[in-house]
Amino acid sequence: MDLSIIIVSWNVKDLLKKCLQSIYDKTQNLEFEVFVIDNASKDDSAVMVAMEFPQVNLIASNKNLGFAKANNLASEQAHGKYVLFLNPDTELIENSFKTMFDLMERDEKIALATCQLIYPDKTLQKNIKNNPGLCDQLLILLKLHHFIQPKCLQKYLAKNFNYSKEQAVKQIMGAFMFAKTELIKKIEGFDTNYFIWWEDLDLCKRIQKLGYKIIYTPKTRIIHHEAKSFQQQMSLEKQKRFNRGMGIYFKKHGGLFGYLIISLLKPVSLLLAWISQAFKIKSKTQSKI
Repeated sequence: MDLSIIIVSWNVKDLLKKCLQSIYDKTQNLEFEVFVIDNASKDDSAVMVAMEFPQVNLIASNKNLGFAKANNLASEQAHGKYVLFLNPDTELIENSFKTMFDLMERDEKIALATCQLIYPDKTLQKNIKNNPGLCDQLLILLKLHHFIQPKCLQKYLAKNFNYSKEQAVKQIMGAFMFAKTELIKKIEGFDTNYFIWWEDLDLCKRIQKLGYKIIYTPKTRIIHHEAKSFQQQMSLEKQKRFNRGMGIYFKKHGGLFGYLIISLLKPVSLLLAWISQAFKIKSKTQSKI
């Protein structure tokens, strides 16, 4: 088996159907298997997969396991030499998986790779960042990144990254992560202390520490509708999950001082998220009057 494709899905049935159909339509010259882990969706996603894609290995959970745990559940069963963690709101437009397979085959030090992501209108989606630091994350935590862009934030967001050049990177978005299965199993996959958010950054950081390469290539591209599952949640709930992930990450990789500062400012960020949520609800209510 060349490749195991793992898709964790939550209430995005129509996008998931497009994703699966594109995989079977576009993928050639590879022996592959597909896993779909449905995190207790209420839109009959699991029924759709079972009826329309019987060749898929479907894991229908009766509760939302989160991103990390659900991916690990499938990766433990993966038979492929490589494993691809793929979001359900993605869509292939060419034989991208073969391009990524060939990239990984050429250098045994490449442990993780991603391709170019684009929006449905074909514009570029920025999926590369640098390792997070205390300065840039405090700005994001306090929502100041909407108003100022100091050097630390520009560096984290990789503002000057050349998306037309294949190169080694530090961080890639969890929407498309092409990895060595053996290594993923060796490091026990994603850290399940994360429910959603930050588990992809943590995985990249651990792979860096082991001395392996993470590669971005523009030689192939896929459509990513981006964050369709997240949009179903309110601002305050998303902020809670984001803050929790940030705390876990800094406790592991940022040192005691960084962890304490982040912990002290979490209530402020929740207050700002609550204000933002209340303002949006009020605006929607007034627009309907």
